[in-house]
Amino acid sequence: MRIAELGRRSGVPVPTIKYYLRAGLLPPGELTSPNQARYGEDHLHRLRLVRAMVDVGGLSIAAVGEVFAALGEQRKGVSGALRTVEAAVTPVPEDLDAEAVALGVAFLERQGWVPDDRSPAFRALVGVLGTAREVGQEGFADLLDGYARACLGLAEADLDYAIGDGAEPELDQALERVVVGTVLGDAALAAVRRLARREVAIRRFGHAEDECPRGECAGDGCAGESGVVENGAREGGA
Repeated sequence: MRIAELGRRSGVPVPTIKYYLRAGLLPPGELTSPNQARYGEDHLHRLRLVRAMVDVGGLSIAAVGEVFAALGEQRKGVSGALRTVEAAVTPVPEDLDAEAVALGVAFLERQGWVPDDRSPAFRALVGVLGTAREVGQEGFADLLDGYARACLGLAEADLDYAIGDGAEPELDQALERVVVGTVLGDAALAAVRRLARREVAIRRFGHAEDECPRGECAGDGCAGESGVVENGAREGGA
């Protein structure tokens, strides 16, 4: 297909596609003349992957380039690619607060996890803990043990997704799944967490009349299928 058709099928403007080609995010097409090239389904797939990382994952063009570089280094295997991808997608503070580092190390030790101060994820966590301390929320660190319990199951699911059904997955497919699972998984997890937090808040405190999901509130609770209890909380809620 010509670049115009590639743009139509992907929904990406041709100038943006040309920019991605210059940046090395898309491989060159097959030249059919000095000024014309033909593109295939692999280009369409790669282009959609780029847009997913930029639009949904919020990655910069430079970060996307680092991710694709990791995909190209298959000798690293899944574990090495996962580390490279996480380094590309994780904002890491330059200066780390010593007390926040100690909190991070203590957290890992409580979980029985091996501390690694080179890990982008660890350094990002330390940055969060340092910020929490700066704004007077030292108790924020107490949430981490609960986060760890929840995230172990998520990590298992992530790696199961990357490996797929077979015990010996095709490495290029596994690496791409690492990218999708990391970039899109982070975005999905943040969205699901917000949905769950909203649900818990509704169960505990009810919701405002103008926030009724079915538009059936009478002002003091929801008249929907789940019924109404005092203060507008749902039956079975806290």
